[in-house]
Amino acid sequence: MEWGRFTSNSKTVKQLLTLLAVLFAAPICAQSVITGRVIDKQNQPLPGANIYFEGTYEGTSSDQQGNFKLVTDLEGTYELVVDFMGFETHRTSLEMPQKEVVLEIVLKEKFNELKAATIAAGAFEASDTKKAVVLRPLDIVTTAGASGDISGALQTLPGTSTVGESGKLFVRGGSSEETATFIDGLLVYKPYTSSAPNTQVRGRFNPFMFSGTVFTTGGYSAEYGQALSSALLLNTNDLPAQSELNLSIMSVGGDIAGTAKWESGAVTANVGYTNLAPYLALVPQNYEFEKPIAAVSGAVSIRQKVGKSGMVKGYSTYSRSNFILSQSNSEYDNGILRVDLSNENNYTNLTYKSAIGEKWVLSFGGAYTLDGDRVELNDAHYSENLEGAHVKASAIRQMGERVKLRMGTEWYRKNYGQAFSNEQIDAKNDFQEQREAAWLESDIHVTNKIVARVGVRGERSELLNSFNVAPRVSTAYKVNEYAQVSAAYGWFYQNPLDEYLIYEDNLQFERADHYILSAQYNKNDRMFRLETYYKDYSNLVKFAPDVPAYANSYNNSGTGFAYGVDVFWRDKKTIKYGDYWVSYSFIDTERDYRDYPGEAVPTFVSKHNVSVVYKHWFNRLRSQLGVTYMYGSPRRYNDLNQPGFNEGRTKSYNSLNMNWSFLYRQNVIFFASVSNVLGFKNVFGYTFSSTPGTDGVYDQKAIVPMADRFFFIGCFITLSRNKEINQLDKIND
Repeated sequence: MEWGRFTSNSKTVKQLLTLLAVLFAAPICAQSVITGRVIDKQNQPLPGANIYFEGTYEGTSSDQQGNFKLVTDLEGTYELVVDFMGFETHRTSLEMPQKEVVLEIVLKEKFNELKAATIAAGAFEASDTKKAVVLRPLDIVTTAGASGDISGALQTLPGTSTVGESGKLFVRGGSSEETATFIDGLLVYKPYTSSAPNTQVRGRFNPFMFSGTVFTTGGYSAEYGQALSSALLLNTNDLPAQSELNLSIMSVGGDIAGTAKWESGAVTANVGYTNLAPYLALVPQNYEFEKPIAAVSGAVSIRQKVGKSGMVKGYSTYSRSNFILSQSNSEYDNGILRVDLSNENNYTNLTYKSAIGEKWVLSFGGAYTLDGDRVELNDAHYSENLEGAHVKASAIRQMGERVKLRMGTEWYRKNYGQAFSNEQIDAKNDFQEQREAAWLESDIHVTNKIVARVGVRGERSELLNSFNVAPRVSTAYKVNEYAQVSAAYGWFYQNPLDEYLIYEDNLQFERADHYILSAQYNKNDRMFRLETYYKDYSNLVKFAPDVPAYANSYNNSGTGFAYGVDVFWRDKKTIKYGDYWVSYSFIDTERDYRDYPGEAVPTFVSKHNVSVVYKHWFNRLRSQLGVTYMYGSPRRYNDLNQPGFNEGRTKSYNSLNMNWSFLYRQNVIFFASVSNVLGFKNVFGYTFSSTPGTDGVYDQKAIVPMADRFFFIGCFITLSRNKEINQLDKIND
């Protein structure tokens, strides 16, 4: 896409990807302007090359034509460093200040990166520094129907299923609990907002907080654990380009945010308020809101360089929300479930990373989560509290050109508790868990065409009194300059769910074995990817049906399998100003776990899933149109009025979503979006009464979306010294 055409100087995408920011500008010193182009020996541009002054954090990246511009206040002699994955580092000594410096930099290929195969099985990357990008942060927030939510955008990729009553990531036959989220390598215990039963949640984090996103649908690195299906790896931004103040006025609330930047660091802060009362007064809903959703949130992010190569990052966010709604639910005597929910959440993350010499990179970090829900369900009271910590140390060692070694150790601690009370029951349960883990992994370039990743992870849980060892191996063969094939195999372990461990700690790790084969072709801004997989589940938790949770007998006798094919095609070349991708997933899966009487298809699985995403920039109108169509084949549910288990089938899922972005002025953007434009009547399943009526039929109520359509409008204003900067990176649908 040519988002750069929003600026009068035709700036590129990367120049528009600014953070939400607040500006307390410092006086401008004598400045040097360094411009140039980065190319290879064949005179081909190298987009995404890193250009920076050694020993500082003054830097930029080259655009799609290899061009760059770097403005600095530095004085004295500095080494300008240019590096790009797969090429030897280039250095130029410059004396500053200079009014203008123009350079043409030719990079020389290095053995083990450009020509060598890369590990790709199971992983989709979204990073501005990768040559083969699947989704960039801007893709995530401008994908129609994603609502600016990382999980929503990733559901347009193959391997995922759209589960409308949840909104979380369901990957290759795995439940949402089988996907773990990490920020800068540290676990996020509560990555989603809290919501009423059978209503959609959102991720807690803005996608433009992150410079890189890796979504693995299987076969991920030994560095990460506690996820049977997949891992979502988010890497936070480094120093911002400049100071800013951003104002957002939206149909659901408002936001003020900004960044103050100094030579060696920056601080970003924002405050937001959401209130759906005005919106709900205009747009009918499928649920009755006694008190509309209201939330307040705030966040602070600090980045500070330390020494020549060290960087400290700190991020802390706080949110508080509340609502009261009523929904049809046949499980309750009056057919109505009234939910009064309040949530309070805090997440804090602190990391330090530095190069030690030429061959070592060391990282240390810690994260803390505090989350609490207070819920009234009709006449019952429920509360849930979670306190979690994660501390991690890791190291990377370059062992010559062909071998890279990664190792690390980490410590987890969790305190979890539930309380439930009604006229008959008053119960409280909790547990404490502590885990230690260590991993060792190596990337080995056997030849230019063959690379292997071999690793092992060990983990011990004090609560389970159990230890596991998980071997993992991936390999890739590069067929030619544009195509490669990959394979991956590994063991993956995860604790049983918290809701089981509060009643029974005599359980073992659940396990899934992954087998993956993939082929990928990438040429001229067109990508095709085909991947097939098989997952073998064992040690899944089972318990008896119709027995209260606190009195049940839990065990690890559950099993299951999942296999399928994922197809992905993206084309940014064929249609001028157009960008589209198409994904298709086929899956066959069954499980015998939880209270299932035998092997059955889980209720969250659609056998066929299709997504089509298209974005088009209209130059004369100064606007972009986004369209997304999503389809999911019928899902299973347990129909108490039919024989058999999980034999009922919903209607297929359909949704057509659209958005429109209009650049009114260079720093003012208007935005509008509509989800499910055609008003498809989607049904996600049914609830049933606990006893049949006099006719022997169980009463049932459909589980439906909160509304058939969702409308959003907003105005986004940016104030900065650079009058061309705007919030294109923040717009969400």
